[in-house]
Amino acid sequence: MPKFDVVIVGAGFAGMYMLHRVRQLGLSAVVIEKGSGVGGTWFWNRYPGARCDVESLSYSYSFSNELQQEWEWSHRYATQPEILRYANHVADRFDLRRDILFNTAVKSAAFDEKNSDWEVKAEGGGLFRAHYLVMATGCLSVPKAPDLPHLGEFKGRILHTADWPDEMDFTGLNVGVVGTGSSGIQSIPLIARQAKHLTVFQRTPNYSIPAWNGPLKAEEQREMKARYNELRDKSRNSLSGDYADECVVSILDLTDEQRETEFEKRWLEGGFNYQYAFIDLMTSEEANELAAEFVRRKIRATVRDAKTAELLCPKNHAFGAKRLCVDTDYYETFNRDNVSLIDLKADPIHDFVSDGIRTVRKCIPLDVLVLATGFDAMTGALSKIDIRGRGGVALKDRWRDGPKAYLGLAAAGFPNLFMITGPGSPSVLANVLVAIEQHVEWISGLLAFARKNKVTVIEADADAQEDWARHVTEGAAKTLYMKANSWYLGANVPGKPRVFMPYADGVSTYGRICSDVAAKGYDGFHLS
Repeated sequence: MPKFDVVIVGAGFAGMYMLHRVRQLGLSAVVIEKGSGVGGTWFWNRYPGARCDVESLSYSYSFSNELQQEWEWSHRYATQPEILRYANHVADRFDLRRDILFNTAVKSAAFDEKNSDWEVKAEGGGLFRAHYLVMATGCLSVPKAPDLPHLGEFKGRILHTADWPDEMDFTGLNVGVVGTGSSGIQSIPLIARQAKHLTVFQRTPNYSIPAWNGPLKAEEQREMKARYNELRDKSRNSLSGDYADECVVSILDLTDEQRETEFEKRWLEGGFNYQYAFIDLMTSEEANELAAEFVRRKIRATVRDAKTAELLCPKNHAFGAKRLCVDTDYYETFNRDNVSLIDLKADPIHDFVSDGIRTVRKCIPLDVLVLATGFDAMTGALSKIDIRGRGGVALKDRWRDGPKAYLGLAAAGFPNLFMITGPGSPSVLANVLVAIEQHVEWISGLLAFARKNKVTVIEADADAQEDWARHVTEGAAKTLYMKANSWYLGANVPGKPRVFMPYADGVSTYGRICSDVAAKGYDGFHLS
């Protein structure tokens, strides 16, 4: 059985950087990756229009100045193929592939209390042993199975946005898309350009802000790169982990005219700039409604059919309480003659027939059904693997009432196991590249400390974990996040406990807490 200092699960951006850092510590490591290449979510998500919703120059590694200076981004928001090329460039530049085992899925991991290490079993039967186990499995990596009645009756082609074929041509086809989260909102405009007819089945309308995407001018990119150190510091000391100007004004302190001017300015800046701008947007219902109504007015002004526009206007949750979407021509797509919208709350899916969907009111013929139904977020990948700690206790059983992890990094009862962007950390509420780098660097610092001080067992304290879980919940309770049935709460997965999983108090606050824990000799951990 191969023995390593560290086994890392997942070769996305988290796993690749973790491998690079443990190598720098002089530790032996292997990355176990289910896919045939690096990139994580950007390897698997190849649907039309797949694009990052964080600007390219911000959604990139900062650990190597040479890397960030040499790589040229083509657009303000990079497409999936470009991000995947970047991931492959990183893997080649730092010679990472020689320590990555591709086409291998992890089935289980068990802590050996006698030897204080982990035995990791692959689905094909391969065994690995390591002192430390790092889960770099991602927050959005396990597609959510659709809960649609009699789906098996449909004889047309069924696609999931998280499992897309290499080639797909919708020309001349009747296409249905179920789901209007980020993947649906990104793919719908491109599918509509090809399809004979596209029917969008909407359960809940989501807020979306235009990306205003376009090519990055060479001069603009050079100017940004010259300021990279300043911009990276700004990101780490922000709420969101991005370098956009944030929390600059209170909506309620502005006059009507000032408010409209600021909303319009942020709308034209595009993307998350609109959400970042206001200190009270996620804490005051009155302020949030003002921002939300501005977006609704934009939707009504864009979509020509008044009834369709109203159906696309979110009204049952606060702006930003569900993951904000960033789009290119999403609302404009509903002005096309070959696109129609079905409101599933008014006309729910009754069942499937061989050649389409039957709602309560009508039968809609389809050749292809696209499921943009999202992910079992935050905990899905961790729960899918049979992880067992002290006494053979399974992590998914310990998390039966909701996940708890000290700092979102480690779980009591699971020594020498670490999670990158785990539940209880900023993760999906932040620029995830900033969150990844902070976690990897913090874990690496802990491993270096352990080596220097001859520590062989690192385990989160159960009381510290409870205190942290309470802190995370209290922070979220001050916000409007708790007022939406979002995947932040696990609400999209039937039977999943309703626990707010990300850390809502911001990247900078979280980073200071982690630094303080380390400065106090890793307070909250048992080191032996």
